[in-house]
Amino acid sequence: MLLIDRATVRKVYPMREATQVMAEAMRRYSKKMVDLPLRTILRPEKDTGLLGTMPGFVSGEGWAGYGVKAMVLKPENPARGLELHIGVVLVFHPDTGAPLALMDAGAVTAIRTASVSAAATDALARRDAGDLAVLGSGVQARSHLEAMQVVRPLRRVRVWSRTRANADAYRAWAATELGIEVEVTDSPAEALAGADLVCTATAAKEPLVEAADLAPGVHVNAVGASFLDHRELSSAAVAKASFFVDSRESAAAESGDLRAPITEGLIGLDHIQAELGEVLLGAHPGRREEREVTVFKSLGLGVQDIMSGFAIAEAAAAQGLGQCIKLD
Repeated sequence: MLLIDRATVRKVYPMREATQVMAEAMRRYSKKMVDLPLRTILRPEKDTGLLGTMPGFVSGEGWAGYGVKAMVLKPENPARGLELHIGVVLVFHPDTGAPLALMDAGAVTAIRTASVSAAATDALARRDAGDLAVLGSGVQARSHLEAMQVVRPLRRVRVWSRTRANADAYRAWAATELGIEVEVTDSPAEALAGADLVCTATAAKEPLVEAADLAPGVHVNAVGASFLDHRELSSAAVAKASFFVDSRESAAAESGDLRAPITEGLIGLDHIQAELGEVLLGAHPGRREEREVTVFKSLGLGVQDIMSGFAIAEAAAAQGLGQCIKLD
């Protein structure tokens, strides 16, 4: 079995390649080439954290087989200088079922989530979009800035974070690591004003994005609210938009952004226009009008981790990277 650390994941799985792998993952998901249960969340009463597991099986040519991601969320970790989410992705040999590779899940998640948003942006955003607003300043906010520049030339970038120091650190990181100038704003509305690309990557439980904040023709990647009790978009903002998802099943079961306006009677489940995979397969046209507001609600799917895991394992082995260990 190959052990692959965070640095190696990043080295062998660049965002541009990951975007192509994730587009194929979404196509396979919508073509029913994937067996995935809904993710399991364990929240013990005697602990502050939770354990999430996402097993699955992917068929098709290449990047296919059994795999699982297991991650622990510990609210105390950021204060310790650690990431909020810590875990592993494990993929198994397609022929024998033997463990093939075990890798850092934090790095995989950061790349695969942002690259799915990149695939969604390429499919749904206007071709001339390039005024980007980022809400949040953490790992996903950073990886999404990397991903957006893969699919659209960025002419302006603004960021908002609850903590000004974090937003300032984001601006410094973007300048140093990506050579991108970022403006720090004082409110979500200020960041969103006139933006035609938006990435929301926060831990918000109450909406940050109001309908009036969304400019005509904007595309929104909503990635931060992954539980029913979390929301980033107001009910009116969701109702205003053409709503696309990674998975109808997951969105109906897990998305607070979607369930809240349904509960309020503003929309029904038929407000979901399509899965991203259906758009990529040509089964749905995606954006129909220049002034249409589109939202891609990302919850994350095991197929994304599994196909990423196989792609990373393949690349690491080809480059002679990672540590090989025997289990017997």
